[in-house]
Amino acid sequence: MRLCDKDIIHQLKSGRISISPYPKVERISGVTVDFHLGNEVRIFRKKKIFPYIDLSQLSKKISNNSLEDMISRRVLLKDCENILLNPSEIILAITYEHLSLPSNVVGWIDGKSSFARLGLMIHVSSNRIDPGWSGKIVLEIVNLGKFPLLLKPNMVICEISFEEISQSSLRPYNSKKESKYHNQFHPSISFISG
Repeated sequence: MRLCDKDIIHQLKSGRISISPYPKVERISGVTVDFHLGNEVRIFRKKKIFPYIDLSQLSKKISNNSLEDMISRRVLLKDCENILLNPSEIILAITYEHLSLPSNVVGWIDGKSSFARLGLMIHVSSNRIDPGWSGKIVLEIVNLGKFPLLLKPNMVICEISFEEISQSSLRPYNSKKESKYHNQFHPSISFISG
């Protein structure tokens, strides 16, 4: 069952769901909480390093950190700076907020309808936030529209809804040894493992 705004506020006040910094009440509406764009992004390089990336062999050929630096660059934005996202471009960005979920709540990322109508996609396919998650959310932001779009740190970029699952998960995200993105604070490319 999706949590309504009253339930979200109750979960936040009880500390079961944690959002830091604590959201302003006007940023909690209906069934969602607005999240803001953080100040760190990874921009993919235009020059091709490889003719292709073999996803099935990636972990055997090259370290993820090395690949990350070869195909993208990290950019820290000041609050007054912005980033221009041209049509068909993708960036990885981080939310300003840090989120922690209990083992019986799953989160869902959605873009903002007003931005989607201009072609801005906030997540390519990974819109689920697993029970037991803790960290900032990495967003795969793509401009599918016809016009360049300007993004600025601290602007509302997405909204998160929460759903209680039937009972606590046996293997919440924070209990798995192989959880690659737990406690993430920076946008990073895929940590593909063999």
